[in-house]
Amino acid sequence: MAEDYVIQTAPVSRHDKFLKALIITGVLCLAAELVWLLGITPFRPFLRIDISGYEGITKEDIMAQAGITDSLSYFSANVQGIEKSLLANNTLGSVKVFKHFPDRLHIVLEGRKAVAVVLADAGGKTVPVLFDSQGVIFQVGRNDGEENFSSQLPVVSGLIIQDPYPGMRLPALFVPLFRELEKIQLSAPKLLEAVSELRINRKAFDSFDIVIYPVHKRISVRLSELNEDLLRYSLLMVDVLASRDEGIESLDFRSGIASYKPLEVSSE
Repeated sequence: MAEDYVIQTAPVSRHDKFLKALIITGVLCLAAELVWLLGITPFRPFLRIDISGYEGITKEDIMAQAGITDSLSYFSANVQGIEKSLLANNTLGSVKVFKHFPDRLHIVLEGRKAVAVVLADAGGKTVPVLFDSQGVIFQVGRNDGEENFSSQLPVVSGLIIQDPYPGMRLPALFVPLFRELEKIQLSAPKLLEAVSELRINRKAFDSFDIVIYPVHKRISVRLSELNEDLLRYSLLMVDVLASRDEGIESLDFRSGIASYKPLEVSSE
């Protein structure tokens, strides 16, 4: 005769019930958090919009130029569009926009940095103009309350500029020279402080010479190119010759071998 078997299960303890309820509650909370984080928050307006770098533009102007509204969200923000809109401001040289999931926008600005000053004709008046290493004019005249920036930067002469405006580009032929000025400005600013004027002499076939006029020295220097080492050596030669001989008008380094031109003797 087959035996009957009775299977008995142990009663679920309160501890097990509590643990099970806790796990279910945790899973539901996590699911709700994921729904909020992934499905709702990225469509809500940004909680934070951080702007860093260049401080020459107010936050309100930046928001307006970038087309950023109160309803802009992570998914609706067009990073490339914002960058393009802000780069239309000629005082800005670089714009980077970053979206941080799920509700933060970060805008990093870099203003254009002047490498020199050029004097231009604006409506019959001579005004100082600032331009950067790309040859882009970004400031015409002095801003209100601005100090005399022309005393802090070398003056570039020999360029004929009529009616300048922000965003105007100087001839591309001179951009390599402007880039060298920026390099020297970053690595050896004292060298440029010793230069009062840098004249560009145009030649045929889209080429030019450079004439350097040192500060407080009567001897000018003619170069075919500009770099830090050549400028340093040229200024050193000017100092040495100026202390020894007052009869020198200019030095010429275009051939690679320094030559000099004596001062013309007055016939009177």
